[in-house]
Amino acid sequence: MSRQAPPARPVSQDEHGQLLFDVFAQDCPSRFAMEHVTSRWGLLALIALRDGPARFNALRRRVSGVSEKMLSQTLQALERDGFVHRDAQATIPPRVDYSLTPLGEEIAGRLWLLIEQLEGRMPAILAAQERYDQAKSAR
Repeated sequence: MSRQAPPARPVSQDEHGQLLFDVFAQDCPSRFAMEHVTSRWGLLALIALRDGPARFNALRRRVSGVSEKMLSQTLQALERDGFVHRDAQATIPPRVDYSLTPLGEEIAGRLWLLIEQLEGRMPAILAAQERYDQAKSAR
């Protein structure tokens, strides 16, 4: 997973004291949150949780290919950023459920639109890749 964000510190403030963030600024906290959301595992975990709360192992099965360690780190980062809620129940055996927060639902909804667009345009993407590969091998 990405590095930990420094304490929330805006890049600047406007004339009314409103905090301003700039994802293009190297140390802006918005960049760290964006890294968490748009990482391969962050994006897939958020989308998987759109179906409703899930336990860790169910998420791991849904997000094929993610290691236990990486999923754990991803969920911790998403929880810290306020996108995911972790509900640990003191039962035997312990039960932990993960769900989206309202902010997480909003972000996951926007990511889902991107995924739908991407999946719907795969024939064009594959054709572009084929053209590129042919042109590259002809050089």
